[in-house]
Amino acid sequence: MKKTIKIMRNFFRNIWRIIDKKIIIPVTKVVVKVTDYFDISGKKFEKWLSSSNVLLFVSLFLAFAFFVGIDQKIIQYSENSAEVLKNQPVTVIYNEEAYVVEGIPEFVDITLIGSRADLYFAKQSPSQGVTVDLSGLKPGTHKIDLVYNQALPSIEYNVNPATVTVSIYPKISETRTLTVDILNQDKLDSKLIINDVSVASDQVVIKGAEKDVSRVASVKALLNINDIVKQEVGKTTVKDVPLKAYDEYGNIIDVEIVPGTVDITIDITSPSKEVPIKIVPKGEVSFGLAISSIESSETKVTVYGTEEALKDLNNIVVEVDVEDLKEDKTFKLELPSIVGVRSMSVNTINVKVSLAKTSQKQIDNVSIEYRNLADGLNIQAASANDTKVSVSLSGVSSVIENITSDDITAYVDLAGLGVGTHQVDVHVTGSDNKVTYTSLTAKVTIIISK
Repeated sequence: MKKTIKIMRNFFRNIWRIIDKKIIIPVTKVVVKVTDYFDISGKKFEKWLSSSNVLLFVSLFLAFAFFVGIDQKIIQYSENSAEVLKNQPVTVIYNEEAYVVEGIPEFVDITLIGSRADLYFAKQSPSQGVTVDLSGLKPGTHKIDLVYNQALPSIEYNVNPATVTVSIYPKISETRTLTVDILNQDKLDSKLIINDVSVASDQVVIKGAEKDVSRVASVKALLNINDIVKQEVGKTTVKDVPLKAYDEYGNIIDVEIVPGTVDITIDITSPSKEVPIKIVPKGEVSFGLAISSIESSETKVTVYGTEEALKDLNNIVVEVDVEDLKEDKTFKLELPSIVGVRSMSVNTINVKVSLAKTSQKQIDNVSIEYRNLADGLNIQAASANDTKVSVSLSGVSSVIENITSDDITAYVDLAGLGVGTHQVDVHVTGSDNKVTYTSLTAKVTIIISK
């Protein structure tokens, strides 16, 4: 009641302000200007204004002006108009523990129709909004009218949409196993690794209509790396990580998840390893020349990555293209990326390749090794000549002069070979990659038996 009185008081106060601004102040200004124009003294004007006839006419004029102003406002406020209230919330009443409801819009638009005065009061008065009571309905499909609980009965209204089709389903629940997905992993410091992720409990309950619960293929906690305040080695806990339910195609399923969030503890480590950099020349330098030395600006590098990746990593191989190289040259090379390695202490190196005149050398009686023989089989050479080979070395004399048979490996690859006699290719490698190794025997004969 007090609020209504206050609204009416403000209404009439606004009308008086309009009269004062539009009538009294302009009339006063006109009178003052006329007085100044005709140079009438204050006393004569006062005497003229105090005359009963003058006062009568002034009063009649002001009353007429006041009547016209009020009449115009009454007409204006009595004319029908319309106002649209957009995005009005819809309140649904039902047993949330037992049922799932679909088809009720979250917001609706309401069109109010009535006089401007009524619309003014309607917008200022409190409203209960749009409420849908489904407490008396059973599971199934129903058509429901949306009703706006407006304050003034003199107002007409239209709700958009006015009628909706509502589906009511019994709510069921199931227990599912929770998994953790890490988002924005690239934002983690490249020298750090998330070694372990754990939650207090990996079991959650999903609730919803059977048609939705049956589609849930996974429930995941979405851990965002950006939510980790301090990226440092050790254990840290991220609180209130949201949970989402997904179908087999990765689409989000709208079901209730209890609990809706979990606290996740992550163990951050920084595994590292220092390994040598191995420079491997690719191609053949110009005829008559050989590589005399290969010098690198960095001989070792510290790598950071997963423990599995570092376990079998013994060196970083960097290839340098020396095809048709005619003179000494310095190359700027990038270290190759390696699966499981996130960061390196250096990413580029300078490699200087020096050349000199080539020389030849032959080493005899290099024993042949056998590789990749299948289990359960035996191997033997067809003759004594098939057990050893002679190897030709090509390189700078200062490099090849100290190489012995112990620095050379000759082998044959038996992968895929079965019982019988076979001619196989001879492969030769050496410890110094500045030297070219060539077997003077291209093939040897071996016998495989059970």
